[in-house]
Amino acid sequence: MASDKVTILTDGTFEQTINGGKPVLVDFWAEWCGPCRRLAPTVDELANDYEGRVVVAKMNVDENPSTPMRFSIRGIPTLLLFKGGQLVEQVVGLADKDSLKRMLDKHVA
Repeated sequence: MASDKVTILTDGTFEQTINGGKPVLVDFWAEWCGPCRRLAPTVDELANDYEGRVVVAKMNVDENPSTPMRFSIRGIPTLLLFKGGQLVEQVVGLADKDSLKRMLDKHVA
């Protein structure tokens, strides 16, 4: 489903990934979520566009309940952007590629 440039996160790999040095965009999604499926190609494109500069990741909220609970994620899709291990941006719901690129460009060298 995801591009080979998209990192698949679990509750167990989350901390290490967001503290890895690069900004990390995490797409919280679920298989049954229609808007999540519509957003998936955009997330894949961002992974290609920002390769080497941003880690683009996906986390299935059904398979990994601890991390979404920690960040009070109540609606999906939700995209969280971490920089230096800290949450710096959040987008809830469908977003277009241009607005996501503008958000990323504020935090990417």
